[in-house]
Amino acid sequence: MRRLHGLAIGLLAGTTFFLAMATLAPAQQLAKRLILTDGSYQLATKWEVKGDRVRYLSAERNEWEEVPKSMVDWVATDKYEKERAAGKPAPEALALDKELEAERQADEARSPHVAPGLRLPDDGGVILLDTFQTQPQLIELQQSSGELNKNMKGNILRATINPIAGSKQIIELPGLHAKIQAHVTVPAIYVNLEQQDQLAKATQIAEKTKEEQLPWDRFRIVRLQANKDKRIVGDIKIAIYGKVSQEQKLVLTTASKLTGGWVKVTPSGDLEPGEYAVIELLGKDGMNLYVWDFGVNPSAGPNATAWRPDASANRPIPDKPKELEKR
Repeated sequence: MRRLHGLAIGLLAGTTFFLAMATLAPAQQLAKRLILTDGSYQLATKWEVKGDRVRYLSAERNEWEEVPKSMVDWVATDKYEKERAAGKPAPEALALDKELEAERQADEARSPHVAPGLRLPDDGGVILLDTFQTQPQLIELQQSSGELNKNMKGNILRATINPIAGSKQIIELPGLHAKIQAHVTVPAIYVNLEQQDQLAKATQIAEKTKEEQLPWDRFRIVRLQANKDKRIVGDIKIAIYGKVSQEQKLVLTTASKLTGGWVKVTPSGDLEPGEYAVIELLGKDGMNLYVWDFGVNPSAGPNATAWRPDASANRPIPDKPKELEKR
């Protein structure tokens, strides 16, 4: 008996709630805006003028309320009703759209979208755009240290090579294959070292200032040559007066400057299957002996560290930069 009584109470409460919502819904749908002179408004289903007062039925509280007639902006009220009848969006919706668009543009400026659902990371790096099984993917390339094959130990990073008369040194990378293998023959590579350099300590200010003087398009792609169990990046020749030059198998590329400090480096033609690296030229100091290596192998397996598209961020790809410079 108690169960039946409880069930009856539940049904009665549900019915009451449903009737209340059914009464409220039409009121909200039919609500108009009684716009006041200070720019605020009251949601009302109807109103009437009585002397110097305006009585309106509040759509929010479902009660009759009053305001002085002088507080009502009748021109704005009539304009809003006409625009709503014509299907024009509310001012709040337009303001929200502008705010969201401004946020989207700021977000795009920091980290451009390079494919549907794929955007470059906020913290920079060297990123390769690949396609695996028809799906675009981003893969971060890690630096590998070039070893000097001259019975010398240690790596040189953004430093002048000590002049040795008539010296010729070969830069090698361990292993025959890079960990990252691109499946496309024209991979786009996005480089942004500015974000990472901003994290440098105060003791590295001089080094950072030095880099700021380097050209933005100092990045190149080179073809690596196999030598036993290593890959040859290139040769460094040092003249007797200390001038440094490099001999690498450079790939013809185009470079374009993007927003957010990003630089896009793209091969001008198809890359043959093999091993490659992105190098950084340092002007008269030579080249950075820390390179970003990758391979090109259309039949390779998936890259475990690939970033796949985010379905919820399926935005259109921004227009390609107009300025391209051949290298």
